[in-house]
Amino acid sequence: MKFGIFDHVDDSGLPLADHLEARLHMVAAFEEAGFHAYHVAEHHGTPLGHAPSPAVYLAALSQRTQTIRLGPLVFLLPLYHPLRLAEEIAMLDALSGGRLEFGYGRGISPIEMGFYGVDMAEQEERAAETLAVVLKALESDTLDHTGRFFTFNGVPVPQRPTQTPRPPLWYGTNSPGSAERCAKERLNIVTLLAGEPLRKLVASYRAAYAASGGDAEAMPLIGAGRHIVVADSDGEARAIATRAFARWRASFVHLWQTQDVPNPIVSRFPADWAALEAAGSGCAGSPATVRAFLQSDIAAGGYTYSVAQLAFGDMTVAEVTRSAELFGAEVMPAFSAC
Repeated sequence: MKFGIFDHVDDSGLPLADHLEARLHMVAAFEEAGFHAYHVAEHHGTPLGHAPSPAVYLAALSQRTQTIRLGPLVFLLPLYHPLRLAEEIAMLDALSGGRLEFGYGRGISPIEMGFYGVDMAEQEERAAETLAVVLKALESDTLDHTGRFFTFNGVPVPQRPTQTPRPPLWYGTNSPGSAERCAKERLNIVTLLAGEPLRKLVASYRAAYAASGGDAEAMPLIGAGRHIVVADSDGEARAIATRAFARWRASFVHLWQTQDVPNPIVSRFPADWAALEAAGSGCAGSPATVRAFLQSDIAAGGYTYSVAQLAFGDMTVAEVTRSAELFGAEVMPAFSAC
């Protein structure tokens, strides 16, 4: 069992410079606590994401950390020129000493895509071609490609990634069908599902992986994301989580509400911390409480990578650092044999 961090870098109420500096301190605490990787979202035009350029943010993190792996979850492929993205991926892998994890996706927000003039009718095809070009560029010294959106003829690519043939690939999904494709392509995945939908998705991934000849010992990570707060007592943790989640959720729904665009996912999302916990998508408590929650959740879900959202809303550096310390010292060791 491995443990990672997911972060929207959502609004905390601090000025942007202070907000980002606080995050740099938090990620250093995640590394000290022993987390495997730190994954950051990409969002645009919304307080849900104050790292709209993951590459810039991750470059800064690469110089503040030494061991924790770093990556986008995800780069929104339709917004990038593939040659430029491949160059930036190679740079990030070099700056981090070969610690980059390459998460990619096509994007699920038509509002954010619209800000950049992306036609949603061609979004999926554009994302697929962008990925194909990026992978070619990462794995070759010269780029040749002819497609609908991009053409390259003998373009030199002198920047090589530190990891060969390229950094590990990640994909976010809540669909069993998509999970099957990811298994066949040997992608690491992260989902936000819980309960029976999570079990079905994990089963689909495992079955497709086995059927496609995958080595059980080399299976990619199957991750599940949860909002987590650890404090010295259940009462303290729940007070922090209740306060901070209210601000996080306001950022989560902000763009859809201000643009007056209905979204069934947003409308069904738990309205407060108590509802989130009831849905099985979060836990706030003492180390013992959080440990018991994860033991039950992992056993029931069958996933192999626990992804905690430890920093959200207006949580302070001190609150997040203490949460990470307790998680690393009193939660992780219980899973050392998994």
